[in-house]
Amino acid sequence: MQTTSVKLYSLEYSEAKTYLAAALFLAGNIVLPQLFHTIRLGGPTWLPIYFFTLVGAYKYGWRAGLLTALASPVANALLFGMPAAAALPAIVLKSVLLAGAAGYAAARFRRALLALLAAVVLFYQAAGTLGEWALTGSFHAAVQDFRIGLPGMLLQIFGGWAFINFIIRK
Repeated sequence: MQTTSVKLYSLEYSEAKTYLAAALFLAGNIVLPQLFHTIRLGGPTWLPIYFFTLVGAYKYGWRAGLLTALASPVANALLFGMPAAAALPAIVLKSVLLAGAAGYAAARFRRALLALLAAVVLFYQAAGTLGEWALTGSFHAAVQDFRIGLPGMLLQIFGGWAFINFIIRK
């Protein structure tokens, strides 16, 4: 039986493909939250604004992920008013942490395994929670993703793994 591994890239800022990938993942991070916001508490429960940042950074490297991480929350706030301006610093912080962790894990381990994606999600959520607590001064607000966002974290881990390994494999 022959097995093939998924191709992971580390794109540079000088490559047009970096910006194309970031633009596609930005579009995904605009559409997916709009779909989930049709469900009551869909955003805080399913954390859709992080999904394509994870996928983009893991598949195409931290640079494409960072562009996606910075543009997604700002574009959504400008276009739809969500996330609210007050929530932007914490969401951008978590998005940047996610892009860095996903890009690092992909470059370091050269595999897209469930355990690695789980470690990436746990890292950015834990570090992001501490950062959000420092930014807002509210522990209750900072742990919201752990209180009601577990389905979203699981979606990122399992959905991200499936997306990377089966949908954008090459």
